[in-house]
Amino acid sequence: MKIAALVSGGVDSSVVLSMLAREGTHDITAFYLKIWLEDELHFLGQCPWEEDLSYVRAVCDKLNIPLKVIPLQQEYNERVVSYTISELKAGRTPSPDIFCNQRVKFGAFLDHIDDTYDRIATGHYASTYEENGRVYLRQAVDPVKDQTYFLSHLSQEQLQRCLFPLGPLPKARVRELAHEMDLPTKDRPDSQGICFLGKIKYNEFVKFHLGERPGEIREWESGKKLGNHQGFWFHTYGQRKGLRLHGGPWFVVDKDCDKNVVYVSHSDLLQDLARRDFIVTDVNWMSNTPQNLELKVKVRHGPKKVACHLNAINDGSYLVSLSEPDPGLANGQFAVFYDGDNCLGSGMIRLLPVKSPSTDTLLH
Repeated sequence: MKIAALVSGGVDSSVVLSMLAREGTHDITAFYLKIWLEDELHFLGQCPWEEDLSYVRAVCDKLNIPLKVIPLQQEYNERVVSYTISELKAGRTPSPDIFCNQRVKFGAFLDHIDDTYDRIATGHYASTYEENGRVYLRQAVDPVKDQTYFLSHLSQEQLQRCLFPLGPLPKARVRELAHEMDLPTKDRPDSQGICFLGKIKYNEFVKFHLGERPGEIREWESGKKLGNHQGFWFHTYGQRKGLRLHGGPWFVVDKDCDKNVVYVSHSDLLQDLARRDFIVTDVNWMSNTPQNLELKVKVRHGPKKVACHLNAINDGSYLVSLSEPDPGLANGQFAVFYDGDNCLGSGMIRLLPVKSPSTDTLLH
């Protein structure tokens, strides 16, 4: 099999490369994707690509696997970064890592290699299997490291090209394998944060693109002014840190983009604002449209799944009803649906308006 292996300089993709090389039956080429922000915004923080690439070269040299560096800065800008900025400006909570996978790693890169390679192998924690000519995405055995949430918007055509060797392995075992294989990345810490930022601070990235726009922070229940902010786009639903308010803890519960007002609620009242129902739009079912609409859902990355019921709406959207309320739902977030261990697909959350009990303010 001819395999294009995406490598990042981390331990996970390094172990994947070594596992495939040890099988001895594949024609493997490693690819490092050079992304958009790492040069242009270098002054905002330490950009790791040169260090990453040095580790990639060391691993490839050790395994005697050819390496190609592919510049995809423009594609990142057009397909991921512009989406992120647009969502923030509209007051929504973007999910750039989901689109990073769909539009770049398995999008622009797939376009780049065309049909030259049979599979794209990555260090994602997930698995696939084939049944009746369709490929299905399954959760990794490690529920904490599972990354099906971020892979949930792939198409069937993209899934058919995916190879995820780490799905059956706990993270601890992957680290052990790196030591057993004596890989240069064996002791390198795991990367954190949004796919395209590297070590750039998120708020500095937002400020660079959207600037500052001072406004008020108000209590949602009463409308009372509690403080000030530097722009609603710096704040997301459920946020606690960085508000600089007395008498807390306070949490962001809504934003009025036209008036540039951020609304907060005290933790004592937060559960009263938790929601059971929301709409999902732009729904992507990766393999088949589910017939069983009693499913489980993740509304954020992590091991927790909640039982839910879906009701189809005429425009292709769905009304989702959760078995337990969630106080941290946000417009623009992705809801990812599961049937057992199978990840079925995802859609974008659109919240139903709720009116404040003491003001005319609507919680969006």
